[in-house]
Amino acid sequence: MHSVRQVYNRSVEKLAERAAARRPEYPVSQCQRPRHTMAMDLLQAGVDRAVIALCLGHESVETTQIYLEATLAMKEAALAKTSPYSGKSSRFRPDDNLLGFLNSL
Repeated sequence: MHSVRQVYNRSVEKLAERAAARRPEYPVSQCQRPRHTMAMDLLQAGVDRAVIALCLGHESVETTQIYLEATLAMKEAALAKTSPYSGKSSRFRPDDNLLGFLNSL
């Protein structure tokens, strides 16, 4: 008896083969592409990573990380939440006590 995953993977492989025959200039898609797409759609919708891991059937959130990546829009949104540093920037200059301690190591 075939598992659901085996049937799904074979179906995707058949579709990829047909697509490649029609349009050979495009690479054959991987079976994991729909999972990656779903994970990214959920992430962009603001769904917590732990919930995404449950949707994908992962035991650990770390496993889910392979499906997730920051898009340009997500990076821009994160940067929009920050503000430029308005203080005076200067180079750190350690005092003699710190330099003495470091030299003694």
